[in-house]
Amino acid sequence: MGAATVGGVLAEMRIQGLGVIEDALLELHAGFTVVTGETGAGKTMVVTGLHLLSGGRAEVSKVRTGMLKAFVEGRFTYSGVEGAERIVTESGADVDEDGSVIALRAVAVDGRSRAHLGGRSVPVGVLAELSEQLIAVHGQNDQLRLLRPSEQRDVIDRFAGDAVAKPLTAYREVRSEWLAVIAELTERSTRSREMAQQADLLKHGLTEIDAVAPEPGEDVELTAQIKRLAAADELRAAATEAHIALSGSPDGDPDAPSAMGLLSEALRRLSTSEDAVLRELAPRLEEASTLLTDVGSELGNYVETLDADPALLEKVLARQADLKRLTRKYAADVDGVLAWADDARRRLESMDTSEEALSELALRRDQLAVQLAAHAVEVSAARVEAAAALAEEITRELSGLAMGQAAIEVTVEQRPAEHGDTHALTLDGRAVHAGADGVDDVELLLRAHDGAPPLPVHKAASGGELSRVMLAIEVVLAHADTVQTLVFDEVDAGVGGRAAVEIGRRLARLARTHQVLVVTHLPQVAAFADQHLVVDKGHSGGVTRSGVKNLSQTERVNELARMLAGMDDTETGRAHAEELLATAEKAKAEPAPKPKRGKKK
Repeated sequence: MGAATVGGVLAEMRIQGLGVIEDALLELHAGFTVVTGETGAGKTMVVTGLHLLSGGRAEVSKVRTGMLKAFVEGRFTYSGVEGAERIVTESGADVDEDGSVIALRAVAVDGRSRAHLGGRSVPVGVLAELSEQLIAVHGQNDQLRLLRPSEQRDVIDRFAGDAVAKPLTAYREVRSEWLAVIAELTERSTRSREMAQQADLLKHGLTEIDAVAPEPGEDVELTAQIKRLAAADELRAAATEAHIALSGSPDGDPDAPSAMGLLSEALRRLSTSEDAVLRELAPRLEEASTLLTDVGSELGNYVETLDADPALLEKVLARQADLKRLTRKYAADVDGVLAWADDARRRLESMDTSEEALSELALRRDQLAVQLAAHAVEVSAARVEAAAALAEEITRELSGLAMGQAAIEVTVEQRPAEHGDTHALTLDGRAVHAGADGVDDVELLLRAHDGAPPLPVHKAASGGELSRVMLAIEVVLAHADTVQTLVFDEVDAGVGGRAAVEIGRRLARLARTHQVLVVTHLPQVAAFADQHLVVDKGHSGGVTRSGVKNLSQTERVNELARMLAGMDDTETGRAHAEELLATAEKAKAEPAPKPKRGKKK
């Protein structure tokens, strides 16, 4: 019954004040859930709610009359979906104990829209990013994405799996380096004169700096040295007077007692005292005497080495002037000047505009172009091989979807490079555009019937047929699809009978590996669901209110009978509904056909 293991699903969704729905809670099955209801009951609001929850454009007209805001709230599980896990973590969302996270979208009647994820206010774009990892909605409007060439190329790449993914990865790596070399070669070639002038200025600066050869922190050291040399006399006087105060006058002037002499007298008196307390103080004076002796010695040495040297002072001042010339031109201090020099040397290495340097770059560009062309050919070959198998499988699926005469063709053609294309690559003598996804344009063509010309899908198919094409593609790509929740709206437009049964069968097959949610009006489709929800319309006080109900087996029989041309009140209608359910259950028990191509990425 439904998907056995699913990495991320929409567990439940609540809608309040959206269209005719006043308040409805949808508890969704992990497999196949169908939503039905009478025309005008509001079942399309389920898809509208999913659009809002997925960051879609908010329309004020969708807010229920008489309410100030519409709310759509969804509970997602996302275990194992790396992209979703990253988004939830980066947004700081609070995760519930069961590992699920709640997304909320609110739309006010004044046009303001708010988004929350895990209780945290987030930009609407965050919900859009999250939905891209978890939900794919296929409705009349959403099929527009299939019209984009990039989307069609992605379809074939998903189908081909590693056969395209591996050479495409190698192609992108080489292309990145190839573009970098092209950009550098272009810059050096077109800006050679300007770069040559810049190089001359850098070389002149380096020559000037190298001639002075400053040392790190030298300007600070010179400033301190200049201060000492300029104040030599004052420093000598201070040191000499301090030395005399400690050690006494050299001529032994008795009127100028020294600190050492006074300390020695105090020590003598304490040492010879009969009082024990005084004698215990003597060792501390001895320590002081030792300290004073050391200081006096250092002061004497300082005085002897402190000579006023005008020649040395002049030399140091001249050196300081050389450094100041550099700091005026290149940086605030010597360390900054040295940093400027290092940066200048690095810049010069990348500004070599000589013929030799340009030739080396051109050679590297051409070497990379050869490698890139080889990878591009491999990617194209894998796509061409996959195209035929993909077209065959989609066509086979369409044959059971009331499009028996239709056929899909998948073309893979190399995109010619336009004049002046800076990303042109030569393949087999032709210039092609080397884009980020290779050199190929991929297009899905639909031949509506035998003899009809193949046309782009959107031109050959109606809205309902487009939905069926999308369904066929999803069935074929189910093994490679990374999005776990698939939503289909109006997939059964314009079909009935046996074709409707086949649509239901394929949706049930998809539900073995995905969560599938379908809005339908066909009982043949609804009979295949694992869970049946009905949007029920009621009236109270002249106001229409709709809610959503999860049907029991008996209620489901009645709903299917109603869908069978309003036969819910007849035994025949209920018998037909029971037969539909039995047929669907039997079909769901059949083993699914194995995919013929493609490997899961």
